Amino acid sequence: MAATPSASTGARRVLADVIARPSSRARAFALDAGLVIAGAAVVALLAQVEIPLWPVPITGQTLGVIVVGAALGAWRGAAALTAYMLVGLAGLPVFAGFTGTIAAVGKPSFGFVIGFIFSAFVAGWFAQRAWDRRPALAFVGFAAASVVPFLFGIPYMAFILNVVMGLDYSFTALLEVGLLPFIVGGLIKAGVAAAIIPGAWALVRKADASKKV
Repeated sequence: MAATPSASTGARRVLADVIARPSSRARAFALDAGLVIAGAAVVALLAQVEIPLWPVPITGQTLGVIVVGAALGAWRGAAALTAYMLVGLAGLPVFAGFTGTIAAVGKPSFGFVIGFIFSAFVAGWFAQRAWDRRPALAFVGFAAASVVPFLFGIPYMAFILNVVMGLDYSFTALLEVGLLPFIVGGLIKAGVAAAIIPGAWALVRKADASKKV
C-alpha cells in the first residue's frame, strides 16, 4: 500500500484541522479558502497593534504571521500571507499604519512583507511536526520562523536604499536599522506565540477528554 502524503512527510494535523472536514472536495476547498481569508484578516488586524518601545516600536504583525502559519499549516499559512500582501498592494489598508498601495513595493521595508509568506510556511512546517504542542519546542520553531523575514528584508532594503535611492548604506548600517532593533521584540513575539498555540492545543485535548467521559 502506498504511503499517504502525511505519512511520507511526517506531517501531522494542525489546529485548523481540528475543524470537521467536509466530505466533498468543493466544501473542503471552500473551508480552506475561508481559513486563508481569516488568516489574512488576523495579520491585518495585528499589524495595527503597536507597543511603543524604544528605539523601535513592536507591532503585532510578525506575531500574526507566526500564529496564522502555525494554526493553518505551511501551505495555507503561506497562502494567507500571500493574500495579505496582494490585497495590500491592491490598495486595502492592511499594512502597518492602515496603509495599502502598490507603491509599497518601493519602500525599503517591503521585503519583510515578502518574507512573511515564507515565515508563515516555516511556522506551519514546525506545527505539522507537532513542535507547536509544547511551549519550549514551539518557541524554538517560532523563533526560527521569526528569522525568515530578515533573510528577505535586509537584501531588499539594501537594494532600495543603495540602488534605487542611490544612498550608501553599509552592511553594518543595514543591520543597525533593519535587524538589531527588532531582535528583542522578535523573541518576545515568538514567546507569546509559543504560549498561545500550545495553550490552544491544551484546550483541544481537554475538550476531547471531556467527550470521552
